[in-house]
Amino acid sequence: MAMPKKGSRLITVDGTVFRWRVRHKPTYSQGNSWSPLGFAVERADKPGSVLVVSLPCARPDNWLGERTIAIRPILVNGCIRRAVEHGWDSARPGAAFTLNVTEDELTVLLGEPPRYLIPFLWGMIPEGGGVEDLPRCTQIWSRGRPSSDPAPSD
Repeated sequence: MAMPKKGSRLITVDGTVFRWRVRHKPTYSQGNSWSPLGFAVERADKPGSVLVVSLPCARPDNWLGERTIAIRPILVNGCIRRAVEHGWDSARPGAAFTLNVTEDELTVLLGEPPRYLIPFLWGMIPEGGGVEDLPRCTQIWSRGRPSSDPAPSD
């Protein structure tokens, strides 16, 4: 069965065009950080075997605030090349090919140490970040609080 086209992105690796996609919503296991962040890849022109990549971190929308990373094209490119080296033939129909990426491999695939993010109320902050990394927000004013400062208009 082919991967859904909606929400997928195209990437060209060594002259072949692929589509890759992260599942739209987390499964229950992914939401609880029991299952890792992952994405699927297949050939765009003539889908064959699907590549399923599993990364060593949680999804950004996990419910427990576990660390995550942004899936960037350089990572997708590296994973496709690594899977081909390990025997994935994207043109041949058949069962999905699974690639489990470790922490050490992640650094090699990205060409640099991963920049982990921590989900935080309104967005993401870098792992080990401080107050200066918190997203900007609007101060909420109490209607009953006397103040010399003008309250923001609604």
